[in-house]
Amino acid sequence: MSWVLLAEQLLNGFTLGLILFLLCAGLTLVFGIMDLVNLAHGSLYMMGAYFCATFTAMTGSFLYAVPLALAATFVLGLIVEVIVLRNLYTRDHLDQVMATFGLILIFNEGVRQIWGADGEVIPLPAFLDSNFELVFGIVYPTYRLLIICVGLLVALGLYVLVTHTRVGMLIRGGASNREMLSALGINVKQLFTLIFGLGAALAGLAGLMAGPIEQATIGMGERILILAFVVIVIGGIGSIRGSFIAAILVGVIDTMGRSFLEDFLSLVMPANYAETAGPALSSMSIYIVMAAVLAIRPQGLFPPRTG
Repeated sequence: MSWVLLAEQLLNGFTLGLILFLLCAGLTLVFGIMDLVNLAHGSLYMMGAYFCATFTAMTGSFLYAVPLALAATFVLGLIVEVIVLRNLYTRDHLDQVMATFGLILIFNEGVRQIWGADGEVIPLPAFLDSNFELVFGIVYPTYRLLIICVGLLVALGLYVLVTHTRVGMLIRGGASNREMLSALGINVKQLFTLIFGLGAALAGLAGLMAGPIEQATIGMGERILILAFVVIVIGGIGSIRGSFIAAILVGVIDTMGRSFLEDFLSLVMPANYAETAGPALSSMSIYIVMAAVLAIRPQGLFPPRTG
């Protein structure tokens, strides 16, 4: 195993981690602040990819399609919140799970009827569909470097929004005491609608960034949503900082395990056993980490500050 390959896989893990963070940031806002279990968050991730594919075909440019897809996903999030989810805030989590699971089925069937079952390819412009030479001879896809840059900028922007703006103050207030916030004259319903729209846009951003890598397909949101909930549990429910660190951790562990665990096991056991055990253990690794965190620190590594 060369150190160049190791560095490339670390970058792949970092890329996956930042895509997870884009998804988890919105889910953290909705789950941690609004106390809403939204299983359909992965469907908004899927819709971001499909919107991007459609607008790329319409405009002929991925770069033009990105803001249009973000706006479309934001508006879709507002519509879903107003029509469906607003009625679930006072219901228990089981009702929320059942209702949002129904939304998953609706979204998936809607996509099948509109776009078909074959999936949509999102073509990249030539300057992004290329490789960039980093230091020490490491060559890495330019588009994946863009994902890293976008993820870091979004993380910085969310930090500034939540900790240094009036909107962030209202978001934190809604998380800790929504009744007091309402008593002070703040329209909590409108605030929650905007939070959900922001979360939907972040999920859409994650989906459209992942789309050119894995293609827009029906059900792509459900696969990554499981990882997103693992990230939130590890980082701490409602913590943007925790989501960021846990997403990077999960992305790196998952990628490195799938890339190298089988080769490592072959050093200590027969190759046929390693070939079977490697993929199984790599799939289990992030859940083992989650179980360890829950055993040692049930509130997560970086729970949100209270008070």
